[in-house]
Amino acid sequence: MKHVLVTGGAGYIGSHACKALRAAGFVPVTYDNLETGWKDAVKFGPFEQGDLMDRARLDAVFATYKPVAVMHFAALSQVGESMKEPGRYWRNNVLGSLTLIEAAVAAGCMDFVFSSTCATYGDQDNVVLDENSEQHPINAYGASKRAIEDVLVDFEAAYGLRHVIFRYFNVAGADPDGEVGEFHQPETHLIPLMLDAIAGKRDALTVYGTDYETPDGTCIRDYVHVCDLVDAHVLGLKWLQDGKGSRVFNLGTGSGFSVREVIDHSRSVTNQAVPYVDGARRAGDCTKLVSGSTRAETELGWTPTRSTLETMITDAWRWHQTGHYDT
Repeated sequence: MKHVLVTGGAGYIGSHACKALRAAGFVPVTYDNLETGWKDAVKFGPFEQGDLMDRARLDAVFATYKPVAVMHFAALSQVGESMKEPGRYWRNNVLGSLTLIEAAVAAGCMDFVFSSTCATYGDQDNVVLDENSEQHPINAYGASKRAIEDVLVDFEAAYGLRHVIFRYFNVAGADPDGEVGEFHQPETHLIPLMLDAIAGKRDALTVYGTDYETPDGTCIRDYVHVCDLVDAHVLGLKWLQDGKGSRVFNLGTGSGFSVREVIDHSRSVTNQAVPYVDGARRAGDCTKLVSGSTRAETELGWTPTRSTLETMITDAWRWHQTGHYDT
């Protein structure tokens, strides 16, 4: 069977990707330093602990498994933190990715699927965001991801490294089977924070900013179910394996929901009140980020089936109630 090296495979999205890869007939090899990932999330293939900056460790893993492709999720990803500690984000995300890319090329592993972000587009209100939209990131997280995209383009020109780049919007939900789910320490994502508040694990959810130029004053995001998202990554891998060229795809549903709308849906799904307080805006947050692209659907054949707000919250709530990784 063909091996795929999955960096960040012990994290939220990476662990779901490993399950999808195994279902598709690949052997996912998780490479993770466990700084933000969880060993208990590694359930679908071999585990190799290591850091992206450790070239010798990467070379050894490539030599052992001879993967046919890399699926690269490992990154620091907190927007607010990236505004306060930009050097950490440039060092970890960009230098770590560069080391990984160089190791892949040296090993002859020339298919590379990269987890990017809609944060590369910045704050472009009333603009339909597709793959050709201008990229003007307004935080170090988005800027670091944009830089890695540029590295991949340069390495294709120099060495023939084929890549698929996925710029995705807000990821939510959990594995409907309950095998893996979303768990961060500290938690920064809206839906798990809200579910923590409902469950009494925190006093209240803070709504960051109520004066945005949106119908209810709270910022708007496009949410995509994590299982739909990783299905697209498997399709992107097969795209490369079939000899098709490098490509960029947005992953979103085209439907945006405000923070208050998410709160209202959560109240309906859980049948419980959502304790929340209004707070000030966070630096680096955009007003509205919604995908206007159908490229993944028309070219990859990607059809999201679980990306309704009700399904994402239902799956997340089930995971929230039934299990977290050991801390």
